[in-house]
Amino acid sequence: MAGLEDLYREIILDHYRSPRNRGELPAPPAHKSEGFNPLCGDEIVLYVDVDGETPEGAVITDIRIGGQGCSISQASSSMMGAAVRGKSLHEARKLIRAFKALMSIHESRLEGDGDGDDLAADLEGVKGVVKFPVRIKCATLAWNTLAQGLDEEQPA
Repeated sequence: MAGLEDLYREIILDHYRSPRNRGELPAPPAHKSEGFNPLCGDEIVLYVDVDGETPEGAVITDIRIGGQGCSISQASSSMMGAAVRGKSLHEARKLIRAFKALMSIHESRLEGDGDGDDLAADLEGVKGVVKFPVRIKCATLAWNTLAQGLDEEQPA
């Protein structure tokens, strides 16, 4: 099992040391949502551009991530940004549900989306977090913040 734990650490550290999609988008037309984990002080700010007239046709065209926190919350937000950019809102919500299921002790498989196999492997690597239940909130903070932001922007 040491190999899987090493993979888990390597993926987390890679995304923590070299986060993807860091920064801000201009206020209009970007939607801003914020999340906070009071258990450990993690903070996240998401800036999301959604293009499309209807929820069925809307796509996340850009996403930027700000905030601070532990390596798990920051790495998970980096992976989330890479996973949802270019996805429809429906696909993004599906990824959110799949990631939250992955973080559940009862589920351990991420639903494939066809073209994100490399990313799915990264997200699978994060499932080692479930061994530390207190850290699950760290891993899901960005995903919950995105879900909240999408619901405010264009309800499901």
